[in-house]
Amino acid sequence: MPIKYDKLIAKMKEHGLTSYRIKKDKIIGQATWKKIQEGGDIDTRTIAKLCKVLDCQPGDLIEYVDEQEEST
Repeated sequence: MPIKYDKLIAKMKEHGLTSYRIKKDKIIGQATWKKIQEGGDIDTRTIAKLCKVLDCQPGDLIEYVDEQEEST
């Protein structure tokens, strides 16, 4: 997958945003959280919601990595 969520996961930890709080406060759905953990696709509405909660820009959360360069 060319989109990496490592920065998002680190930012969530930095802000104390746990999977429990995500579920309790209905920030994003459990299926979406699982996709993030597994490197799946999420939509821009989810990214926008996370940017609002974490007070940041999309580039602070996700990173594009060329899969061809990564495998060489």
